[in-house]
Amino acid sequence: MRSVRVLDVDERGIRLLVAGPDRVVDVCFDGRRIWSFWVRRDTERGAMPGLRAIAWPGVTRQHLRGRSAVTVREHVSDLDLWAGEVVFTDDDRRVDFIDRQGNPISLDKSGRFSPEFSQRTEADLDPLLDAVEALLGVLNAEGVAAFPAYGTLLGAVREGEFLGHDSDADLGYVSRFSTPVDAMRESFRLQRVVAARGWRTYRYSGLAFRVSVEEGDGNTRGLDVFGGFFDHGRLYLMGEVGAPFRREWIEPLGTTTLAGRELPAPARPEKLLEAMYGPGWKVPDPAFKFETPPHTVELLNQWFRGTAHGRRDWERRAALRRRKPLPQGSSPLARHLKRAEPAGVHVLDVGAGRGRDAVWLARRGLTTTAYDYVPRGLAKAQRAAQRRELPLAVRELNLLEWRSVLSEGARLSRIDEPRVILARHLLDATDEFGRQSLGRFASMALRGGGRLYVETWTGRGGGPATKGLVPVRLAAVEKMVARHGGTVLSAEEKRPGKKGEGTGGKGASRGRLVAQWT
Repeated sequence: MRSVRVLDVDERGIRLLVAGPDRVVDVCFDGRRIWSFWVRRDTERGAMPGLRAIAWPGVTRQHLRGRSAVTVREHVSDLDLWAGEVVFTDDDRRVDFIDRQGNPISLDKSGRFSPEFSQRTEADLDPLLDAVEALLGVLNAEGVAAFPAYGTLLGAVREGEFLGHDSDADLGYVSRFSTPVDAMRESFRLQRVVAARGWRTYRYSGLAFRVSVEEGDGNTRGLDVFGGFFDHGRLYLMGEVGAPFRREWIEPLGTTTLAGRELPAPARPEKLLEAMYGPGWKVPDPAFKFETPPHTVELLNQWFRGTAHGRRDWERRAALRRRKPLPQGSSPLARHLKRAEPAGVHVLDVGAGRGRDAVWLARRGLTTTAYDYVPRGLAKAQRAAQRRELPLAVRELNLLEWRSVLSEGARLSRIDEPRVILARHLLDATDEFGRQSLGRFASMALRGGGRLYVETWTGRGGGPATKGLVPVRLAAVEKMVARHGGTVLSAEEKRPGKKGEGTGGKGASRGRLVAQWT
């Protein structure tokens, strides 16, 4: 008797009967692997012993139109557990998983759709390999002994190729410095050198940055550069590693082969792979999830992720909403601001989300800057504004990092113009540090008579739209304003009278406050 039996596959998901140990299975559509999961770890228990179920991941929903030949297959043994034609919708079409450029895509280990290496040709990937070699050369010339890391190292050591289910390339290095701040300074220096060579770069933590590489067919691939350092016998390599380690397991570097090219590698690559993936690193696992110890996560967050802590979750939400149309209309708070402020005021919409209010205000002639932790969520609003030649700009602002708050506040303080801040459901979507950061930002940007317009959920009632929000009492907002030198002009708490008002309908209380800085 099989230890895993697939009972059925339909438009809702997959139902299984699991009797043996956990294992990974692939889900193929018309013969191509799209998704992988562990039959115990990733599924929900059913009503009877052994019964498990898993729904289609939310990001797949937009693709599940029409019908497809679906196969559920054990990844290691290649044993087919279930195969059949599944009708997802009445559309007369085959289900397809392709991106806007027409590239075949699959779910990667982060739960995002990407063009996997298994679907790329040698000509497609040659520019990425060229970039890997060139970037390793640049880093080496800067005194850094870099090497392929994470999935790129795993593919080279285990298979001699990129992992078929992987979707990006990784490099790593171990700094000669032994303190976080010095290691970060070195990483920033390396990024400047790489950018000066003409590469487009993006920093997402204090010890890691990404290089964008254009493949042979024009598709853009990420090449991540992870820094690391030794501290009292432990290796911390940005991303996921914080483990007892010996420097001689890294240096002097040896070599490995990736897609026929000889590249540098740690002296004992198996030791680093074990630190990254555990003792089972030799067994292929397209559904692998890093289970970094909480203590290591906290250390890396505190040391290096001040600019990006929590960003991935927000970026994932922004990606899910990208295909949805831009919301129309405006919030009551934006309408209140428009009625109260003169025509020449510059509106700073902090925590603008998808930019509904920002576009609405700009369409009414108010110069508007939409700020958000993840500006990519504002891309559709920005394009709409550009088409209509509206006075709307988009800028990044991270309320969880002083450098972002203080630098942007200082920039604004040097511009002589009347300004107001719109902060709708921002204070209830961040923590106390973020709330105080808004107060500091307001004190810098609004000196000379500028006003702050706040709306927040105060905790009474709720609904779907309050999910993820933390109630903030008006008294706490008033205290924050006073602490940062502002004066409260008005404060009131209301219950929405009908669905669609405030935070999401009947029973959800909302507090509205207006403050001024002189």
